[in-house]
Amino acid sequence: MSNTHSTYQAQWQKYSAKESLWRWFGWLMFVSVCIYCWQVMNKDTMWFFVVDAPNQVADITGRMWPPRWSYMEQLWQPLWDTLNIATLGTLLGVVMAFPVAFLAARNTTPSRAFVRPVALYIIAASRSINSLIWALLLVAVLGPGLLAGIIAIALRSIGFVAKLMYEAIEEVNKTQVAAITATGASPLQILDYAVMPQVLPNFIGTSIFRWDINIRESTVLGLVGAGGIGLKLQESMAVLAWPQVTVIFLSILATVVVSEWVSARCRHALI
Repeated sequence: MSNTHSTYQAQWQKYSAKESLWRWFGWLMFVSVCIYCWQVMNKDTMWFFVVDAPNQVADITGRMWPPRWSYMEQLWQPLWDTLNIATLGTLLGVVMAFPVAFLAARNTTPSRAFVRPVALYIIAASRSINSLIWALLLVAVLGPGLLAGIIAIALRSIGFVAKLMYEAIEEVNKTQVAAITATGASPLQILDYAVMPQVLPNFIGTSIFRWDINIRESTVLGLVGAGGIGLKLQESMAVLAWPQVTVIFLSILATVVVSEWVSARCRHALI
């Protein structure tokens, strides 16, 4: 009996010979792709600059210190503009994402053959294009200013909010929907009394979370002329005013930390 048991342990394998072969083949392909990508990435790399990077970092860091705190007086208005871009852009994006989410969900869309694919395309297009690219396009169309930044943030937010919300709509408790339906409620009443109470906490949490993300994204929109503190950052870097860049970096960091705290408190209070 003991000899049979030891023989069984010696022969047992987690994967069959065929599965092991496919696993080794998969790892070989993965390593090959990584090596190829590394070669492509470093094809035009000038290694002299890479080797010299520590010296450049030390030089720029030395120029950035000490910060020019007097420059902070010129940053209050751009910071306020940045907050407005993020807040108004998020609000506009949430308003547009709300109907898109219901049109994209399988259990609430009026047409799975036509309407739902269009809604999913809107979500995919919004999520595929970065807010900086949206801002670049809108600045070319609308001209530089806060409006381009607000619309860019809104267009970027539609896909994020709508995707998470339509997934929540599809996962609602069907028992509650069936109970409201059995009372003879209309489709609008079913949405109001059976679907909305279940997805509203998710919708609020997602919207606040997106606002927190948009605070970060709106800080760089000024680099393409969409207003906000990014415009001051571009101006300071253009004239090599590194002490001012330090102040801008610290103010952005402080703004992000405060927005993180505010969003966490809001989610805790509302959800």
